[in-house]
Amino acid sequence: MSKLTLKDLLAAKGKRRLTQVFVRTPREAAACEEAGIDMLVAAELHDGQTSDYVGIRRAAPNTFLTIGLAVNTYSGHTEVLRNAYRLMGVGADTLYCGYGIPTIKALADEFLPVVGHVGLVPYRNSWFGGLKAVGKTSAEAIRVYEITKQYEEAGAIGVEMEVVPAEVATEIAKRTKMLIIGMGAGVNCDVQYLFATDILGDNEGHVPRHAKEYRDFKGEYRRLHRESVAAFKEFRSDVLTGAYPANHHNLTIDKEEFTAFLKAIK
Repeated sequence: MSKLTLKDLLAAKGKRRLTQVFVRTPREAAACEEAGIDMLVAAELHDGQTSDYVGIRRAAPNTFLTIGLAVNTYSGHTEVLRNAYRLMGVGADTLYCGYGIPTIKALADEFLPVVGHVGLVPYRNSWFGGLKAVGKTSAEAIRVYEITKQYEEAGAIGVEMEVVPAEVATEIAKRTKMLIIGMGAGVNCDVQYLFATDILGDNEGHVPRHAKEYRDFKGEYRRLHRESVAAFKEFRSDVLTGAYPANHHNLTIDKEEFTAFLKAIK
């Protein structure tokens, strides 16, 4: 498939829904590209998950890639810009940045495409009383709208809108030119975003309400673990009984050469 550009993504707003997946490994990235996923996300640090973003870029060269700016490297706009240029240099098509509006503006002023984050922002959840939906009251919904517009005015190309009532997200999406990248924010967002761990069903922690498991990799991993234990037991048993290695596993030496060897070591 041909790789989408920023212009393509923005032109798709209101015309067709896009898909985005947070991937952890090059293998997942390659599978997403083969499946036709429009956009990938990788991150240096994202809710405790670290991605091999260089390997991911190589594994999915024709898929639009967002790389997150690490939240633990912030020490001013100069450091953020330095990090941003480095990530663009390894193949990011856009950057995810959950910092404040001035930082977003600093990136956008350098023509660096950047995506913000509104609604439930996990590392800022204390402001809204914990890990829960944001926007269920009119005051909260207005605040989500205001922050979204601030991101737009600062020059962001989109915002991740996480765990916001569908009706609120729908109305906000109508009122911005940015891409609304929904995670638990209803069907009318411009992009639907899920984590590979939830899609594949190998999430060992809390599975959020908005997630949908399409496969049971966790069950498959348990099955593979049992098979691994059984295989290791069989190997150990074969060694103890002399069944392994068998003759066909061994190398042989010509009889004359072996005789010469024995003569030499005597």
